[in-house]
Formats: sequence, structure tokens, C-alpha cells
Amino acid sequence: MAADNTSSVIEFILTGLTDQAQLKIPLFFLFLSFYVVTVVGNLGLITLIGLNSHLHIPMYFFLFNLSFIDFSYSTILTPKMLMGFVSEKNIISYTGCITQFFFFCFFVFSESYILSAMAYDRYVAICKPLVYTVTMSPQVCLLLLLGVYGMGVFGAVAHMGNIMFMTFCGDNLVNHYMCDIIPLLELSCNSSYVNLLVVFIVVTIGIGVPIVTIFISYGFILSSILHISSTEGRSKAFSTCSSHIIVVSLFFGSGAFMYLKPPSILPLDQGKVSSVFYTAVVPMLNPLIYSLRNKDVKVALKKTLSIKIFS
Repeated sequence: MAADNTSSVIEFILTGLTDQAQLKIPLFFLFLSFYVVTVVGNLGLITLIGLNSHLHIPMYFFLFNLSFIDFSYSTILTPKMLMGFVSEKNIISYTGCITQFFFFCFFVFSESYILSAMAYDRYVAICKPLVYTVTMSPQVCLLLLLGVYGMGVFGAVAHMGNIMFMTFCGDNLVNHYMCDIIPLLELSCNSSYVNLLVVFIVVTIGIGVPIVTIFISYGFILSSILHISSTEGRSKAFSTCSSHIIVVSLFFGSGAFMYLKPPSILPLDQGKVSSVFYTAVVPMLNPLIYSLRNKDVKVALKKTLSIKIFS
């Protein structure tokens, strides 16, 4: 029975990260540990922000959502990747593949735009501190968040629309550990340069627009920091932004490396390594970066732990 009117494929086989048997068990435990740290770190940060009222400000409102996004898309991808290390054939149904891809696109696009919203928040905090509470009011934060998830829906629907025009005739071996647009394009028997062009345009909107927003925000921030006379004030402003700059560099760097290069320049096997970085490593590092480099989070953690120990 066909998965739709044009495709005869009803399931896909994911090749996984490696075909070397001796690496599969060590990689299983490596990525299992990554996933445990990701879940504990992000859910811990969500709980910490929820429990501590002094963290109920725009910066942590966006960080709360960043942790939710990281936890969500890591959970969509990592368990299936782990199955690939311990099973003979890592089979995923056509519907399961499309569903995984939809939510992956939704959360990755949302992450791109939540990072740009966080950059705008830092811009207002450092460049316009006197009007910060008015500019970043709860209503404005909510509108920004709606925009973030709205762009997530746009990215997912645009990529899904592209896939719906593809036909999968017989070959069902996906050269990846997840259902992603590039390996599915390679597998399709009617994909053309138009499909690849659509991918490039959609990814440029998903990566390019947030990067431009972030660069502009940090251009103004840097200009303001250089005009701060005191060394202490300058140091404090830099430390406020450093965590965000690290996260942005890791996420957009690995994403651009995967999607904004022609497949002929970047072989898919190298692309898989890049994908691992932003799907498994970045979601694990984000809560660690924000907690270890953030005084407010450290204070909130100590306060929460001391209350639990006392009680």
C-alpha cells in the first residue's frame, strides 16, 4: 500500500551515524550521556527559572523557551539515533519520518529566532537601559515569542511543502541518522534543482535573517560598551553578552556549515558530523553555558538547593 498517491515507499531505513560495528556501542553510550545531560540541564533550567521569581524577567523568559526548544528537538531526534546503534535495521515509517522532520524543522527555526530575540533583549538592556522595562514589556515579549514560534511553523510548513512534491520510488535507504531534507532529496526520484533552491531559500530565511538581526544588535551593543568609561561597567556588559555569543556561534556555525553549502562541496557523511553538533552537542551545552557563566542562575540554584536541603 502506498504512503501517498505518488510514493511507493511505506518506510525508510536510517543508515545511522556509522556503519562500523566496533564504534556503535561506544557511540551509543556517548550519545546516551549527551542526552541525559541535555534532559537534566534543560529541564533543570526550566524548573529553576519557574521557581525563582527574581528570574521572571525578559532575558530568562527567552532562556526558558530556549531550554524548552533544546529539550524538545533533542528528544525528537536522539532516541531514534540511539536505536540505530543497537538494532540491525533502524526502520522508520513514512509517516514517522515526515512527522520527525516536521517537528525538527519547527524547533530548529524556533531556536534561530529565539536567539535573535535574546540578542534584541540584550541590545535594549545595554543600549537603552532607561526604557528597558517599557520596551521589553510582557506584551512585547509575548509578541516576540509568537513571532518566534510563527517562524517555526513557517519553516516546518515550507520544508514539508517541498517534500510533498517529491516521489520515493523504491530505494528507501536514508543516508543519515534522522529524516532530513538533504538525504531525502538525494533519495527522491523526481527531485530537481528547484527543490534544492527552495531548501536554500528557506534555510537562508531561517539562518540568514536571525544572523543579520544578531549582528546588528551586537554592533550597537559593542558601540555602547566602548563608550562606557569604567572598566568594571565594560566588563559587566561584556560578561552579560558572552554566553549568548558562544551559543549563537555554535548553533549557527554548525547549521550554516551543513545547509548553506552545495552537496558536491560538503559530502553527506561530513554533513552528518555537522548535524550531530547542532542536534546533540549544542542542546547539551546551552544550559551549561548559561548556568556556569551566569551569576543570577548560580544564585538561584544555590537558593533552591538550600531550601530543599533545609526542608
